[in-house]
Amino acid sequence: MIAVDTLIHARWIIPVEPESVTLEHHTLVIDAGRIIDLLPTDDATQKYQGTSTEHLKNHALLPGLINSHTHAAMTLMRGIADDLQLMDWLTNHIWPLEQKWMNEAFVRDGTALAIAEMIRGGTTCFNDMYFFPDITAQQAIQHGIRASVGLIVIDFPTVWAKNSDAYIEKGLALYEQLHHQPLISTTFAPHAPYTVSDTPLQKIRTLSDELGRPVHIHVHETLHEVEQAEQQSGKRPLQRLDELGLVNSSLIAVHATQLTDAEIALLAETGAHIVHCPESNLKLASGFCPVAKCVATGVNVALGTDGAASNNDLDMFGEMRTAALLGKAVAGDASAVPAMTALRMATINGAKALGLAHETGSLSVGKAADVIAVDLDCLETQPLYCPVSQIVYAASRQQVTDVWVAGRRLLSRRQLTTINLDELSTKIRQWQQRLSA
Repeated sequence: MIAVDTLIHARWIIPVEPESVTLEHHTLVIDAGRIIDLLPTDDATQKYQGTSTEHLKNHALLPGLINSHTHAAMTLMRGIADDLQLMDWLTNHIWPLEQKWMNEAFVRDGTALAIAEMIRGGTTCFNDMYFFPDITAQQAIQHGIRASVGLIVIDFPTVWAKNSDAYIEKGLALYEQLHHQPLISTTFAPHAPYTVSDTPLQKIRTLSDELGRPVHIHVHETLHEVEQAEQQSGKRPLQRLDELGLVNSSLIAVHATQLTDAEIALLAETGAHIVHCPESNLKLASGFCPVAKCVATGVNVALGTDGAASNNDLDMFGEMRTAALLGKAVAGDASAVPAMTALRMATINGAKALGLAHETGSLSVGKAADVIAVDLDCLETQPLYCPVSQIVYAASRQQVTDVWVAGRRLLSRRQLTTINLDELSTKIRQWQQRLSA
């Protein structure tokens, strides 16, 4: 018998890679934080002895979900300015609140709340863009979740930095500081084409090439954004980014609700990635990403929630369902964006966009043990004919019972292991009182 750290015996295992494979009565073998085997349970019990052994007779094991676009600390502003258009929401409500209240404590507590919500919902990795990215990274490390931390850049001064050069300088210092953290990676995160000018974008392109880091940016989020750019410069934002050399395999274009066929072809040809945020786009009436057309053309499309201030949750199960249903409606085709495609968007496609596909995104031997267990024996997911369809179209995040990141258990039978909810709730109530005042 081979001694290992953890054996998880499950009714179903959905590894995501290979695609469309569902394994029944199989066991995931974890040692030193990594997946070392995946085999039938009868064979596993003969071959391995686990220090910890889980028998999940009614569960499906999945790779942990990857939330590829968040503003984690904005969870503190959940529901504070609902039912408004994007620019009204930003300029008259969100930005003034940030200007008044933004500090390290805001980001620390808001990010902790977001991490707690994401772990309970089966998210094991998130890609963030917000102020004080150093605090976001600290919170991710403290609570054991995998994170891609955005090195934010904006032209105008904020509490984080005074100008684009200062943003880039602080971002590079943080990159060096985090470079050897096993659960933390970084992206360059210029906010949007309308808030970052050409010179800093050119610097970011050069640094992205030199350091091999992705560039995470809001692109073509609304029709207004595109029309305003055309009026001011005669160019659509994606054209401008392409002329600056930023449309390449390092680009993570968030939202992308306004795309021509030629722009979709450009994204596919260059290997650029899209992060689709269907529920935030719907709530802000921003438009519809043509997901089916993008996928058919060869664009890698990942999935994100956006911030809880515009969603209003960080629920990747809801996002998968909405992405699949909305994709069918936009394409006018019930076979567009099937359940497995939605699941891949929430797992391996996000890993590919973040440059983490070697590490996470599927239950593959050699990868980190980022794993979630979903109880499918609930009334709401019975009778069960196809586990993948049931997970995407019927299951809820409340059915996630257990979560491991790099083999460490962060959720055990619905209980968080690294976050004190009583202490966190007290802090959140204090913030609610401040912001509502």
